[in-house]
Amino acid sequence: MNSFPRKRWMARYSGRVQGVGFRHTVSRIATRYPVMGYVRNLPDRTVEMVTECTEAEFQEFQQAIDAVFRRNIDECRVTQQAATGEFSRFEVRQ
Repeated sequence: MNSFPRKRWMARYSGRVQGVGFRHTVSRIATRYPVMGYVRNLPDRTVEMVTECTEAEFQEFQQAIDAVFRRNIDECRVTQQAATGEFSRFEVRQ
């Protein structure tokens, strides 16, 4: 049994997060971590990121994103669910 189970993390970023290279930078950051999922812009000018990984991996990934975009992010709301295993990589979605 895996003592560090993967979970699904859904993060919603608000602030100045569209039109600043947020999605592509997050995708590049993701290559440094064992995370799967996607990042995409939403019509309400927020950005949605869905990631499957362990809690520790998610926290490190989030810290790396924050280090680059802390001045752009006004708020990040995170919810968690059971992982589905549907992702084979991390990608930018339209």
